[in-house]
Amino acid sequence: MGNRFEFTACHSDRVTAEKAVSAGIKEVQRIEALLSTYKEDSFTSLVNRNAGQTPVEVPLEMIQLIQRSKKISQLTDGAFDITYGSINSDFFNFNTEMKSLPDAEKSLEATRLVNYRNILIDEIKNTILLREKGMKIGFGGIGKGYAADMAKKVMKSLGIDHGVVNASGDLTAWGHQADGKPWTIGVANPNISHHIIGRFEIKNGSVATSGDYEKYVIIGGKRYSHTINPVTGKPAEGLKSVTIIAPFAELCDALTTPVIIAGAETGLHIINQIQGVEAIIIDNTDKMYYSKNIKIS
Repeated sequence: MGNRFEFTACHSDRVTAEKAVSAGIKEVQRIEALLSTYKEDSFTSLVNRNAGQTPVEVPLEMIQLIQRSKKISQLTDGAFDITYGSINSDFFNFNTEMKSLPDAEKSLEATRLVNYRNILIDEIKNTILLREKGMKIGFGGIGKGYAADMAKKVMKSLGIDHGVVNASGDLTAWGHQADGKPWTIGVANPNISHHIIGRFEIKNGSVATSGDYEKYVIIGGKRYSHTINPVTGKPAEGLKSVTIIAPFAELCDALTTPVIIAGAETGLHIINQIQGVEAIIIDNTDKMYYSKNIKIS
């Protein structure tokens, strides 16, 4: 998935723990094969190749993931949209050294293909059709979290009552540490590598953090984040870091992007409307914002 996954399993029997971790790894690999846009034989790639042409039969779990993605798109007024692929892949590539931003008019024109409403789902035939030719879906904004949740599910089914799956900062934790203490999550300082500015405990829940310090380019002395606004076709600006706390890693993963795009005030308004979800936001002036029920030390 282009990200480092770490698995922690607490159990009195080492063999049981190791088997559970191995099963978690295999589950992440299975989901990568299903969702990756970098694998030509994945269902995602097949759907994209047939955009505007032919419905593609896909596994039920992919249908359900897309349906949940569309609900988040509705909730965030399109700030989260898995059809962003036509912008990202064709105009921005933060894995290589970009020397300049793409033409503003062309990237704005590409946004016409970004519309979650144009993902047509046939629940009877289990098919997906992207209405417009050239449309592309991608699960970069939700796939890591989904994989973490699914790996957790597999590990718990094998007897692991206490553990963590960490997908490069998008993590889900359950139970407690081996010494009986709660899992403690640190909030990273976006200005200083490996420096923690706050901590909170988590027992059965998930956390995701996204920031402009993770993946970016500097052009003309200005830093541009890898998060692209699907409405403008430009990199999002204004926030350094967003941390989301929620019951599921999938939801945490998906909500970081729209909050970064919406900005601190609107982002907090979105989060405060969702039961069981909290946020910590740091803007470009290093001002910190907290959702209404957050507890941090």
